[in-house]
Amino acid sequence: MTTSSPSVAETDLGRKRRARRIGRALTDAHPDAHCELDHSNALELAVATILSAQCTDKRVNEVTPKLFARYPGAADYAGADRTELEELIRPTGFFRNKTDSLIRLGQALVERYDGQVPGRLADLVTLPGIGRKTANVILGNAFGVPGITVDTHFQRLVHRWRLTAETDPVKIEHAIGALFEKRDWTMLSHRVIFHGRRVCHARKPACGACTLTKLCPSYGTGPTEPAAAAKLLKGPRARDLAVAAGLDPELVPAQAVAVEVP
Repeated sequence: MTTSSPSVAETDLGRKRRARRIGRALTDAHPDAHCELDHSNALELAVATILSAQCTDKRVNEVTPKLFARYPGAADYAGADRTELEELIRPTGFFRNKTDSLIRLGQALVERYDGQVPGRLADLVTLPGIGRKTANVILGNAFGVPGITVDTHFQRLVHRWRLTAETDPVKIEHAIGALFEKRDWTMLSHRVIFHGRRVCHARKPACGACTLTKLCPSYGTGPTEPAAAAKLLKGPRARDLAVAAGLDPELVPAQAVAVEVP
C-alpha cells in the first residue's frame, strides 16, 4: 500500500486540516469509543482514575465494584481504615501510595467541597491524587465539560502523526486543542486512546491494517504487509477494524479478538 504522507513543510493550516481528517477517520473506526473505567458518578471516576496509574483499566474495573460498595461517599474515604483500604486496592499496584491519595482526597472533599467533587479544572487540580490529566477525565466524562486527556497513548499517537512536537503534556493538550473544535475534545481523547490500544501500539503498530495510512507520516513504523499487520489488531472489534482498512477479516486471529485490551 502506498501513502501520500504529509510534507515536512506542512503549513499550520495544512496540519489543522489533516488533524480534522484524522479525527473523522477515528470517528468512523471507533464508534464504540468511551471511557473504559467503570463508574456511575464523579467520585467513582476520580477514584478509578487514581487507581489506574500504572495499572490496566481492566484490573481497576475488577477491583472497584467492591470498593465503591464499601466506600460510597467522600466521608467514607476520609475515615477509611488504612489497612482495609490497602487490601481492597492491592491488585492495582502501588497500593500504599494510592491509599494515601484516596484518604486525603476524601478528607479534602469533605473539608472544602461538602463531600462533592468540584466541576472546575482549577479546583480539581488542587485535590490530592488529581493532576491535570485526571481532572480532564473527570470533567469530560462526569460533567460534560470538554477536555483533552494526554495519556501515554495520546502522546505517542499525536507525535507519530506529527501534529505537535511538544513533549510536555500541558503543552500537548493546548497544541492539540487548537486543532479541533472544543466540543470534540473529550471524544477525540477516547478515540485516540482506543486507536492506541487497538491499532497503533507502542512497539509494533499495525500500520498495514490502519485506516489512517494516507494521513500518517509515520506509516511503516510497524508491519505494512496485510497479514502481519492484521495479526496485531486487538479487541472485540478487531475484525471490523480490518474490514475498515480494506483487509480480509479472516486475517485477524481469534485470540486477537478475544484478547483483553489493556
